[in-house]
Amino acid sequence: MPKEATKSSRRKAAPKEKAPARGKAKKDKNAPKRALSAYMFFSQDWRERVKAENPDASFGEIGKLLGTKWKELDDEEKKPYAEQAARDKERAEQEKKDYDNKTRDSGSGDGDEDDDE
Repeated sequence: MPKEATKSSRRKAAPKEKAPARGKAKKDKNAPKRALSAYMFFSQDWRERVKAENPDASFGEIGKLLGTKWKELDDEEKKPYAEQAARDKERAEQEKKDYDNKTRDSGSGDGDEDDDE
């Protein structure tokens, strides 16, 4: 015998309230740029050469070729790029420190901060 159609014993979930759309936070155009890695300096240096050697290569293929070339380099060949990266890291840290001090100084502007107590 077939079951009689009865009212379902399941309860319906309460309707969800939609949270207001927040959107993406705006980036500060004056914020300092991050430091580049040794590989990025290498890529900037070699990209045009790899493109010239492989004119039909797509963007992704060029990236793969650069990655392969980077892995083939020994530490001595990577050294100039690592030194560039170290200098750039120092630059980025200094710029970030200056930027943070500047934003902290102009932050709330109420003058009630007593950092030296």
